Amino acid sequence: MSSATEEGTGIWETIRDAPVAVKALLVGVFVNKLGWFLQVFLVLFLTTSKGFTDVQAGTALGIYGGGSVIGLIIGGSLSDKVGPRAAVMISMFGMAGFVLAIAYVPSYTAVVVVVALAGAVGQFYRPASAALLTELTPKNRQVMIFAVYRLAMNLGTTAAPLIGAALVTISWNLLFIGEALAALAYAVVAIVALPKRRPSAADTAAGVQDVDAAQPSGGYLAVLRDYKYVLFLLCMFINAAIYMQYLAVLPLHMKADGLSTWWFSAVVALNGFIVITCELLVTKVVQHWPARIVAITGFVLLGGGLAFYALPGGIAIFVIGTLLWTLAEIIGGPTMFAYPGMAAPQPLLGRYVGSAHAMFGLGSALGPFLGVWLWNTSGTQVWVWCGLAGAVGVVLAYFGMSSGTAATEEPAVDITPAAEPLPSESS
Repeated sequence: MSSATEEGTGIWETIRDAPVAVKALLVGVFVNKLGWFLQVFLVLFLTTSKGFTDVQAGTALGIYGGGSVIGLIIGGSLSDKVGPRAAVMISMFGMAGFVLAIAYVPSYTAVVVVVALAGAVGQFYRPASAALLTELTPKNRQVMIFAVYRLAMNLGTTAAPLIGAALVTISWNLLFIGEALAALAYAVVAIVALPKRRPSAADTAAGVQDVDAAQPSGGYLAVLRDYKYVLFLLCMFINAAIYMQYLAVLPLHMKADGLSTWWFSAVVALNGFIVITCELLVTKVVQHWPARIVAITGFVLLGGGLAFYALPGGIAIFVIGTLLWTLAEIIGGPTMFAYPGMAAPQPLLGRYVGSAHAMFGLGSALGPFLGVWLWNTSGTQVWVWCGLAGAVGVVLAYFGMSSGTAATEEPAVDITPAAEPLPSESS
């Protein structure tokens, strides 16, 4: 491993030397996540405040999740067409309006429509934010900056339920006002600090526009023609589908073993504590590994940790299994979410990122249904199936991901290297 690859890739160096736009984006995402109330409290709001049934509330939550997956796909295309800054602004202004509307619409049908729109529009920002991080960060620092990005999101989402619970004790309306204000705060950050993406006169004179014929076309069809990347997308789906079993099947298993809800809360808290406190330190090491090796290691630990739950042994088995798949998360998470930017041709960066986030979202939505069904039909053998799915992920990662690192990875069509400034920053 060369010293050039490692130089300047530490935690503080990466944060300190990041452009103002990147720092602003990280702050904006954190503030936005502090107001992440809708998905957490939607069921309670619809049942206690609106008087809808449990089935209606659960259906609305599922529709929100489906809208989120669609929004990630649309957000990727939007980022490519109008630029990440505009996509973030559209997402945040739209989200603020739809979230406020949920509190006031009169009928269940109207609630479902608005919830679906909030789920979709509220996710436009994610591919745009990830694409902008990729564009503004040197390649050898991209895995680390995505680890910092994940930390900002995790800190915000950890604090949000506590803030939301305090607001609910005063008024349900405050909950939606709070989320709208958080979205508007991110929109202001985008307006003030995020760069526009417009070709400069220097770019035109240099003939940048003359390369249009060589740029990939066809939108998401072009993404699907990249068969290796399609294998990576399947990796993202499998990763999310089996990862979500800690929320779907693990509480059922622990309850069946006679363990109290406190023990389930404890192992979930253990995961959150380790991710928040250790992921940056682990990333400092693994960011220099080949992306393929990082993903394979993650799948081995994720599948192995979940399969470990199938063993007898009581609470010790649950703690050890949780430690194993938590290690998988902190090793593989930053690289898996940075990889789309490594693999993408520049004109399709948003779509590559959006498709990866969408597949992860789809796995997160379908995983719990599949897991609970397997639990009801085969009991603890569900964990063995998770282990086998992890093995499939290993194979897909081996054939679908490059052996390069963030410092050496080259996209299929490199029009504008990620380490270079955006056109607007060169003026």
